[in-house]
Amino acid sequence: MTADDSYGRLEDDDYPAYTMGRAAELLGATQGFLRAIGEARLITPLRSAGGHRRYSRYQLRIAARARELVDHGTPIEAACRIVILEDQLEEAQRINAEYRRAAESANPTAAA
Repeated sequence: MTADDSYGRLEDDDYPAYTMGRAAELLGATQGFLRAIGEARLITPLRSAGGHRRYSRYQLRIAARARELVDHGTPIEAACRIVILEDQLEEAQRINAEYRRAAESANPTAAA
């Protein structure tokens, strides 16, 4: 992989570019918090060849939402479950919208 390839991957939300220390720093959280949400199966960091945890930008956004809930007094296990349900709801709404658009374009007179 060339340096140019590596830079392109940094724009990829799923590319595990952040070490545990850097991820914790960006979140304003502890490494223990990241381990805890991993144990709760909210996120599963990839591992480097040396076995170190690596996090993607998408995972950091999920972790930030969990941190927000925990900071407001929600127990970590409940916060993780809430974030999972929010993510599932968002995906279901996206799929519903796609189906709606497809149905409307297949039968434009029904939408009127």
